[in-house]
Amino acid sequence: MSRAIVLGAGVLGASAAYHLALAGAEVTVLEAGGPASGTSSATFSIDVTHLKTPRSYYELNRLSAEEHIVLAEELGAPSWRHPMPLIQWGHTAREQQIIRDRAVRLRSWGHPCRFAEPTELNELAPTVDAAACAAEELVVHDRSAWYDAPLFVRSLLDRAALMGADIRYGLRVTGMIRSGDRIVGVESGSRRWEADWVVNCAGPDADRIARHAGVSLPLKQIPGLVGESTPVPEAGLSAIVAAPDVDLRPAPGSRICSISWSVDAMLSSGPASGADLRLEEKLHRLGQEVLPALRTARLAGARLGVRPVPADGLPLIGTTPQAEGLYHLVTHSGVNLAPVLGRLAVQEMISDQPDSRLAPYRPGRDMPAQVQDESLQVMSDQPSLAGN
Repeated sequence: MSRAIVLGAGVLGASAAYHLALAGAEVTVLEAGGPASGTSSATFSIDVTHLKTPRSYYELNRLSAEEHIVLAEELGAPSWRHPMPLIQWGHTAREQQIIRDRAVRLRSWGHPCRFAEPTELNELAPTVDAAACAAEELVVHDRSAWYDAPLFVRSLLDRAALMGADIRYGLRVTGMIRSGDRIVGVESGSRRWEADWVVNCAGPDADRIARHAGVSLPLKQIPGLVGESTPVPEAGLSAIVAAPDVDLRPAPGSRICSISWSVDAMLSSGPASGADLRLEEKLHRLGQEVLPALRTARLAGARLGVRPVPADGLPLIGTTPQAEGLYHLVTHSGVNLAPVLGRLAVQEMISDQPDSRLAPYRPGRDMPAQVQDESLQVMSDQPSLAGN
């Protein structure tokens, strides 16, 4: 392969562009907005390995979480990965049992998590209001981390550009160029680019891209609200907190980032409205109940993102027979998975050999009626127990 077009400059597009350039390909990145301007800028972006099922998918996420460390060392740039423990607890007996059962399963898989007394909350996250936790035990993931997704994207795209990648913003793909059954390029208005591979990393726009090639991707678009506070430098967080009604983590600039699955469940998929502003206020109030420092801070901003979620919760990776040459790379939890998916996808394209680790995620697979990924089950059915 000598030429590749990457559609999308989010976390997956940046990873694909970097690995393609590293492999010596002539890379062009086309992005409708700006770098990390879509879902990658509106994500809670933590290590969500603990929420991944089945086990093969858990292992893929665990491998990718480790590759974040390796990739940051390769680049030698300021790291976007911030290691710290993740603490979970439930309010009701049912919530606590779900979290405990998950931890037992994870420990049987060799995952580093443990049970702890509620009093340990004072040591792990001393700025959290102890009264917010009425649980009988905590589950602690000592080796978790949160990711600065925009920094991750910039770091990879900057390095890809140094290796010769041509990165273009403000260009919306309007068509595909076909030679027989193979896609050999894309169109944006009157402009055309040709390549050996077109890589569809367009996130929630990926199905629209695929339809230009006569392919339909089984994707849901699930909106999510991510809040960010004004700075709280004296009373920030030393852990990621997955409380029953809200999740909190540090953010760059001594700020606090927050999400709530119960708030997300009330979002519409349309444009922001007055109702959404009230939901922003509700999200901030939920954070204030857990972290007292937020009671004197404001919500500096809230970003409404759209998660591209395959129907069974598992990634869509690879080509389809009716559009060879168009390689799809689409998933939610993209920040966590970007290092390994970018690397393995590029290896498949370069070698023209399938990788068995990606076999369960082909776009044309039969979709089971039951959701396979526990994080999607949590997102859809148990909003208070997500922890991601």
